[in-house]
Amino acid sequence: MKDISILIADDEEEIADLVAIHLEKEGFDVFKVHNGQDALQVIQTRTIDLLILDIMMPKMDGYEVTRQIREHHNMPIIFLSAKTSDFDKVQGLVIGADDYITKPFTPIELVARVNAQLRRFMKFNQPKLDVNTVKLEFGEIVISPEQRTVFLHGEAIELTPKEFDILCLLASHPKKVYSVENIFQKVWGDAYFEGGNTVMVHIRTLRKKLGEDKRKNKLIKTVWGVGYTFNG
Repeated sequence: MKDISILIADDEEEIADLVAIHLEKEGFDVFKVHNGQDALQVIQTRTIDLLILDIMMPKMDGYEVTRQIREHHNMPIIFLSAKTSDFDKVQGLVIGADDYITKPFTPIELVARVNAQLRRFMKFNQPKLDVNTVKLEFGEIVISPEQRTVFLHGEAIELTPKEFDILCLLASHPKKVYSVENIFQKVWGDAYFEGGNTVMVHIRTLRKKLGEDKRKNKLIKTVWGVGYTFNG
């Protein structure tokens, strides 16, 4: 892939240099920074196609960098971190990362995951979901597919790109049951292997943002043994 720019944000210069060497061998244009604030500045001033991001960095950690990036950008983000707990991995994916690699890592695996994320992003940047383009209104919730906005009781709900795509997919065909495999294939645009947990984590956080814990009639209903449906 030519003319692809990748930003590496890692406060360990040796790690950043190692990753850069292997990516440059693949023909990518590589930029390096060593703190979160500089990462945001580069993204604001340059076109970056993929971000490799450490979590524990000075000035601003990787979680906050990701939150701010996701307000305006949808490029793939890969966390490269020494934090190895399942909680850290899930948190990274929930706030908007597309992949999570733990240190120590093998450069060949990192390059393979970078290429996979770029292929997926370029092919499915605008996911071809079977959704409507008109506003979807179900009582107190209004979903605008074109503007990618969700309002609940008149207040905007902040969703990650994947959370929005899941909600829009389900709401476009109320009562239709989508399997976890089907959701993963349509929203992530990739073959389903071990994406079940990823889908469930995103639906859990989506439900929380929609206030499902306080609602008797759930908007997103689990059909046990089958999948999920929108109960609008």
